[in-house]
Amino acid sequence: CLRYYAGLAPTLDAPEAVPLADGDYRGSLVRDPLGVVGLITPWNYPLLMAVQKVAPALAAGCCVVLKPSELSPTTSLQLAELFLAAEAPPGVFNVVPGAGATGAALAEHPDVAKISFTGSVATGRRVMRAAAEFPRGVSLELGGKCPMLVFDDIRELDTVIDWVLIGVFFNGGQICSATARLLVHEPLMERLMKRLLEATAAIVVGDPLAPETKLGPLVSAPQMEKVLGFIERAKATGCKVLCGGGRVPGRAGYFVQPTILADVPLGSEIWTEEVFGPVLCVRSFATEEEGVRLANDTRFGLAAAVMTGDDARATRLTRALDAGTVWINCSQPAFVELPWGGLKLSGFGHENGRLGLEEFCALKAVCATADACFKWYPAHL
Repeated sequence: CLRYYAGLAPTLDAPEAVPLADGDYRGSLVRDPLGVVGLITPWNYPLLMAVQKVAPALAAGCCVVLKPSELSPTTSLQLAELFLAAEAPPGVFNVVPGAGATGAALAEHPDVAKISFTGSVATGRRVMRAAAEFPRGVSLELGGKCPMLVFDDIRELDTVIDWVLIGVFFNGGQICSATARLLVHEPLMERLMKRLLEATAAIVVGDPLAPETKLGPLVSAPQMEKVLGFIERAKATGCKVLCGGGRVPGRAGYFVQPTILADVPLGSEIWTEEVFGPVLCVRSFATEEEGVRLANDTRFGLAAAVMTGDDARATRLTRALDAGTVWINCSQPAFVELPWGGLKLSGFGHENGRLGLEEFCALKAVCATADACFKWYPAHL
């Protein structure tokens, strides 16, 4: 990420020529640094989240104030130590740890030119309200409730199962883009579910530093209780627990079993709200049209996955799905070269790619001429 944006930084130096219809004038675009920017990051993937905001901001020439989550500030502080060791100019990169009040102070500050925030919808709304006091740029990445559609024309079932597991259980399900709503084509449902339950039962839960571990703990006791609360309320609405459904027996710590729920009512909390834990909801669909409708039946629009062996279908669904990112025959790959951003309640603005750099630039339009005259007042000519 740092190398990628270091490579893009020199492209900002030269104006970008813009052809104009009138040949007497020359048009160009100049990109200047916005100034001081505030970056607020969540507790999951703390170093990754920090770097993919910090790198483009610095490449654009901005000074940075980074506010990491109070649950995971250490990596950001270590990043600051690396900047000190590299003898970065004082004040260019700053880390301010703290709780919500610290982020609010940053968002409210009149000298901050832009706020880039990743976190919950509720906090994102507060950030927008705070930033509105002195109107400035805001970009928000607010999570999602992402679907994965699996069609009966898939090429290899075991490969699909692997992506299903990665999509919802990787990092304990603590992923904003977790494909936590699994939609399965009816002809494939029975065969897929049998294999999925077998594979889920084989997941090794344990110490995240152990090589054999595939599912570690949640970040905190409150997060564990939140996830367990979602599961218990889902049971009360009639959801069927196919596996998991509680804490890991006999293990201390904030461990929740990988959980798969079926018979999930549309519109229920577990179907519509982001859980941020190892919980997968499963439903079937009869037709492609029904599958798309169910996939788009959400207030969020961060990402979606499509598993199919039909290239034409993949192309159709890429357009039909309301999501900032669409994965075809995979789930969760993210690359610095590709922009990342959401639709609907998942927020607006982008990180990564050229667009991620543009977020921290002030765009200036330049119109120039050597000797053109408008000739509106001809008397003095």
